[in-house]
Amino acid sequence: MEWNLIFFVNSVLLGVGLAMDAFSVSIANALSESSMKKSRMCFIAGVYAFFQFAMPMIGWICVHTIVEYFSKFEVLIPWIALALLLWIGGKMIWEAVHCDCENEESNNCVKLTFATLMIQGVATSIDALSVGFTIADYGFLMALVASLIIAGVTFVICMTGLLIGKKAGDKLGAKATLFGGLILVGIGIEIFVKGVFF
Repeated sequence: MEWNLIFFVNSVLLGVGLAMDAFSVSIANALSESSMKKSRMCFIAGVYAFFQFAMPMIGWICVHTIVEYFSKFEVLIPWIALALLLWIGGKMIWEAVHCDCENEESNNCVKLTFATLMIQGVATSIDALSVGFTIADYGFLMALVASLIIAGVTFVICMTGLLIGKKAGDKLGAKATLFGGLILVGIGIEIFVKGVFF
């Protein structure tokens, strides 16, 4: 593979495709926390960008070292994403239904914890492990640059999702957490269906 315009365009397009799940989760997070500050938004988008950078690189390393084990693990990726997103989304839905949000100062009572953010980062980027196969013919430096481009694209897309969710969350009020949970469950099912049946 050569350093040319096609390489950069492909990396950007790969980033857009991979970032769609993180984009939807960003909307869901901002829906349930409409008072989110810009510094927090940057941190959340940065976490998703980091995982979208790390997963293709881990995949690339696996392809070049333990390919036979990695190909066996790849079958589990949709199941892991489904389990993680169903758990997080289901928890949000349960809290939205059982939490008395009227007593809170804000319109919502579900806050995104660091642990939940890490789980979301893994769940939305785990399918990017497969990109290790896509970029297997790249040298290490090219794989690194491609992964950095994917991370940059993910950051921009997630910030957009957070801004959209924040605006919608202000309008939806207490129902925003319920919608956010439903979005996460839907993303988990979509990743699972794509990974198992297509």
